[in-house]
Amino acid sequence: MSILEQLKKELRVVANLQGTVALMHWDQETYMPPGGGSARAEQLALIESLAHERLVGDSVRGPLSELVDLETGTPAAGLSDEEQRLVAEIWRDYHRAAALPNEFVREMAQTTSEAQQVWAESRQQNDFGKFAPYLEKIVRLKYREIDYLGKKETPYDTLLDGFEPGMTSAEITRLFDEMKERLVPLVQKIAASEVDTHAEIIQRDYDLEKQWQFGMAVLEDMGYDLQCGRQDESAHPFTINFHPTDVRITTRLERNNLMAGLSSTIHEGGHALYEQGLDPEWFGTPFGQPISYGIHESQSRLWENLIALDKPFWQYYYPRLQALFPENLELVPIEVFYHAINTVKPSLIRVDADEATYNLHIMLRFEIEKMVINDRLPVRELPSIWNDRMESYLGIRPDSDANGVLQDVHWSFGGFGYFPTYALGNLYNVPILERAKKDITDLDDQIADGKLTVLRDWLREHVHAVGRRKTASELIEDLTGQPLTARPFMDYLEAKYTELYAL
Repeated sequence: MSILEQLKKELRVVANLQGTVALMHWDQETYMPPGGGSARAEQLALIESLAHERLVGDSVRGPLSELVDLETGTPAAGLSDEEQRLVAEIWRDYHRAAALPNEFVREMAQTTSEAQQVWAESRQQNDFGKFAPYLEKIVRLKYREIDYLGKKETPYDTLLDGFEPGMTSAEITRLFDEMKERLVPLVQKIAASEVDTHAEIIQRDYDLEKQWQFGMAVLEDMGYDLQCGRQDESAHPFTINFHPTDVRITTRLERNNLMAGLSSTIHEGGHALYEQGLDPEWFGTPFGQPISYGIHESQSRLWENLIALDKPFWQYYYPRLQALFPENLELVPIEVFYHAINTVKPSLIRVDADEATYNLHIMLRFEIEKMVINDRLPVRELPSIWNDRMESYLGIRPDSDANGVLQDVHWSFGGFGYFPTYALGNLYNVPILERAKKDITDLDDQIADGKLTVLRDWLREHVHAVGRRKTASELIEDLTGQPLTARPFMDYLEAKYTELYAL
């Protein structure tokens, strides 16, 4: 067995341990009884620490040291271009993990597992004070993590790099400023429009079981393999993977919001297609892993917004939806329904936000996270800061912490630096779909016939199976010939909503 094959074998062991952690997280968020939280935190801490020990231990460090300089990350001579890329990416993961003491990894795992349980209770009870001590501890741990890893341009950039490698907060600020320059006037024009989109159509009483059936049918049409996945319900929809042959999603249905559950299902389905599309031959290695969280979000939001909020999709699916809900939709023409699902109205909840205002939710979270990490904003001040920023960005003020600072699960698992990747996903997905339409000239017609897997197959070849052979910026430039900008996304938004709202 070659040194490289030996290393790949060891990395698969690490990946299987990490898959065990993921399975325990999935159970915690779906079927674990409430009383199991404390024991689960200990179990997670143990397996997380074992995975970490394995990754930074002799079984990985030994073969890796023969392929790359462990101090600098420089690949050894004689490796092919692909092998050089592979070992460079393995070294990146090893180097980041090796900087963290095992006792720290264990403490972080146990703390965040406990915090996620408390967050769910706090949100249900609208009690930020109950969650605050746990969040304070997580933030202190994140400060320690930055010290271990080493500060990049800013402390926040160190955390951001764990989600979007190579991206900086300065570059995100540039992209956000470029977006805001056109986004804010667009939202203002929409608000001033007298067009009635009849949003109340979506808020009628829709049977939950029928919603579930419809969502599952769309998932299957998208190409989500139910032999290698399943859907359940959870407080916050998510996708989790253990291997390309076992990728699971959750959704959250609302009786008086038809699109909430469907959008969540399609969004998570987009994530799941990415995970199922990774090459199992490279499982455990960077070539069998997603490029970045931003590219991952580009896949979910591409399906949720660019496909499932567009006319071709509903040419096929609207008659089927009408047949399920004749009492609500039989007399509603497709054009009226299309306007209703594309209503733009500032909302308190990020996951319910429309395409035009969604990124404003991300911008305020980005600013708040930088205040917490770079400026050490006290956790106890978060509710008031959050409410003030919501009013400033979206013109509405949360009526409760449950609809404000407690609405997202991310901080409970230590995900500082995650939020910007949602907006990056929106910026990535438009040029990706534009390239797909150049390659598949009749894509809209095929979608209008319900043939969604043609897009899944294109994405699998050009995005999913790439693994980490490319960075996010390299992928976008290879597909489009240009570096990432906000222009394609804003061109798309302005064209769509100028027509919808007669601007």
